[in-house]
This record gives sequence, C-alpha cells and structure tokens, in this order.
Amino acid sequence: MKYIRSGSKLLAHERKKWDEGFLFIAGIDEAGRGPLAGPVVAAAVIFSRKNKIPLVNDSKKLSEKQRLEIRENILAAKEVKYSIIEISPEEIDNINILRATHMAMKKALLSLGCAEFALIDGLPVPDFPIPSDAIVKGDSKSASIAAASILAKTRRDEIMVEMDLIYPQYGFARHKGYGTEDHIAALKKYGPCPIHRRSFAPVRDVINPPPEQLSFSF
Repeated sequence: MKYIRSGSKLLAHERKKWDEGFLFIAGIDEAGRGPLAGPVVAAAVIFSRKNKIPLVNDSKKLSEKQRLEIRENILAAKEVKYSIIEISPEEIDNINILRATHMAMKKALLSLGCAEFALIDGLPVPDFPIPSDAIVKGDSKSASIAAASILAKTRRDEIMVEMDLIYPQYGFARHKGYGTEDHIAALKKYGPCPIHRRSFAPVRDVINPPPEQLSFSF
C-alpha cells in the first residue's frame, strides 16, 4: 500500500486544522447528483493524524479498478472512521436534489459521532451542524475529501449494478443512471421504473410529454 507523505499538499487543509487543535476532521463528498435514476450517496471520512494515510485521488480521475483498490486501502487504514449515507429517489423528488445532497452530507457527518470540523467538497452547506470549510474541487485538494469521494462513488456504483439485475432493460450497470443516449432511449421505450427520479426533466417529460408546438405555414 502506498501512503501520502506527511508534507503533501493533499494534507494541507487537514494539517491547518490539526494545528489549530482539531483532532477529528471529516472530509465529506457526494456522488450521484446528476443521474436520472438511483440515490444520491454521501460519505464522510476521518483519518488519524498519528497514523499513515493511504494514497488517494479524486474519484473522477481513477478507473473503476483503481477506485475499488483504494477503497480497500481506505477501509484498512489504522483508526480510520467513515460513514456512507444514501438518500432515495423518492426523497430526492420530494425535497429536490440540492436539499437531498445537503441532507446526505449532514447525515454522513452526524453518523460519525465524533467529527469536530468538516472539509466539504464544493460550495458551503447551509446550517451545517459543525464548523466547516467548503473547498471547490476539494476532492483533488484534500485527502479526506478524496477518500469520501471514493467511498461515495464506489457505493453508488454498486447500488446501480444491483439495480441492473432488477431492471436490466435500462442498462444501469453501464451508465449508472446518467442520461446517456441509450438510457434516454430505454426510458422512452419502457417508461420510468421505481428508481427513476420523476422530478428530473427527461423523466418528467416521458411521464407528461410537453405539448407539441404548432407549426404554421405562410
């Protein structure tokens, strides 16, 4: 297993907060904001300052095989703490995807039970329960956020592969619910299944097609 050097830029945000006296600093990220189907998943990860931290990277820059290998390294890290939370498509439709994402992040943080400070990927989360810093592209700047991105992404991918066994006509194992051309074609052919997000325009338009525009000849 490869480890992050103590002086690495990937630990700059963590070092700053450790030096300020925080012991338990959680990196938080999500996966699945954009897809037309499936849950949104958030993860929170706390590494111990006194132990070696496995080498991680932004999940989007890794192959599926690399993500799975690094996930095992994260879970095997000494004294690591983590949590993974899923918010269902039904809840996404009820409260909208932004609120569902924020809910997932808050629940992931609270599930840890010990976090003192949070490093959040992207923009600030309103009413976050503990002090936090929001870091744009944080999954490439913070080891804790990168680890959370890997746990969230791999868990969501697993869910979509499981859903492919139940609803094979949509190809979820291939596109993981994103709005690819073949996914849209299957959606139009078969209609939405129970895990489709009905509040998302491509799904909503299949359920309630917009009226055709009148054509005028002059």
